[in-house]
Amino acid sequence: MRKKTLLIVLLCLVAPAFIFAQTYNIVIKGGHVIDPKNNIDGPMDVAVKDGKIALVAKNIDASGAVQVVDATGMYVTPGLIDNHVHVFHGPNLNNGDIMYMNGPNSVPPDGFTFRVGVTTVVDAGCAGWRSFPDFKRQVIDISQTRILAYLNIVGIGMWEGPFENNVKDMDAQRTAEFAKQNSEYIVGIKLAHFTGREPTPVIRAVEAGTIANMPVMVDHGRTQLDSLLLYYLRPGDIYSHCFTRNTGQNIPTMEAARKRGVLFEVGHGGGSFGFENAIPLSKVGFFPDVISTDLHISSMNAAMKDQLTCMDKFLALGMDLKSVINASTWKTAQMIKRPELGHLSVGSEADIAILSIRTGKFGLFDTRGVRIEADKKLECQMTIRAGRIVYDLNGIATPVMVPRRRS
Repeated sequence: MRKKTLLIVLLCLVAPAFIFAQTYNIVIKGGHVIDPKNNIDGPMDVAVKDGKIALVAKNIDASGAVQVVDATGMYVTPGLIDNHVHVFHGPNLNNGDIMYMNGPNSVPPDGFTFRVGVTTVVDAGCAGWRSFPDFKRQVIDISQTRILAYLNIVGIGMWEGPFENNVKDMDAQRTAEFAKQNSEYIVGIKLAHFTGREPTPVIRAVEAGTIANMPVMVDHGRTQLDSLLLYYLRPGDIYSHCFTRNTGQNIPTMEAARKRGVLFEVGHGGGSFGFENAIPLSKVGFFPDVISTDLHISSMNAAMKDQLTCMDKFLALGMDLKSVINASTWKTAQMIKRPELGHLSVGSEADIAILSIRTGKFGLFDTRGVRIEADKKLECQMTIRAGRIVYDLNGIATPVMVPRRRS
């Protein structure tokens, strides 16, 4: 009995000291940090505590950390932001129509984000003001991935065919008011898949963006390219799928639009990226502001695959690694006006990607079947979301903590 009492007393004395010694939840050691916002590009350690970045410095003492991650030979970056996805996954089949709004063409996000270092996605207009409440309830509220969204100018959302060509359902005032009321999640206005040549849909989308003080994202559509880029879109608005629709033959238009502040994002998708456009533009130094996937059920199994594969293509086309990381993190955060994202500043939420580069001979092909060869390929080793390890490819955390399964 006396020994048992003594043991309890000793544990009571030692326990507070042990708890005090656990300075950090996670310390990432030995990695090469690339944080474009803070102009960091070199060997650094990163410490995480209570879901936040606690310290970025050389030789952080990890003796009291709960978990230590060995990132030797790897790159430590902010969690990647994919600015163009379709994740309003749902059961609505509707006789085989192409549905990204609550349909099977969209994908459940958590299955496709963490394994490639993505911690934040921006849904590209699956929901309009009529359908956004269902999107929030079914997907946003239950996902670990941070989900933001562009609100479709079409009230019902992204439902290809007569619905997305229904100009009567493009209510700029109602769309803008709904976007402002839900600005915690909505970052902009989206126009997509309109098959006519009249400019009314673009005008309505820009009107909504002006009222809501948000950027507008427009896909290639059928509006004349010169008019779209040099007249209708405002500085800060976004031209998606910027390496398709013969943009490689319209370099002066692209450069003039960039000078007036139009932003360009990849939006690779299943049919919206061609090397015949990307190569001529890259040769004159015209690279995208933002690298994004246009993730959906068909693009992920075709040429696009995932965020890292899209980044690989621009590495192969001559972008340096820091610029590629910037176009997938901080530059994206700036474009969607979310300055709290896309960096590793002390006090910011700890969204982190740990990447390695494999060297060898790799093939990268576009949506038309044109193939180029690359000698390096990015691979995600670990993803940390809000201070918690959510993906660990090779068990580089010590100790390895297996997530508890849901019953």
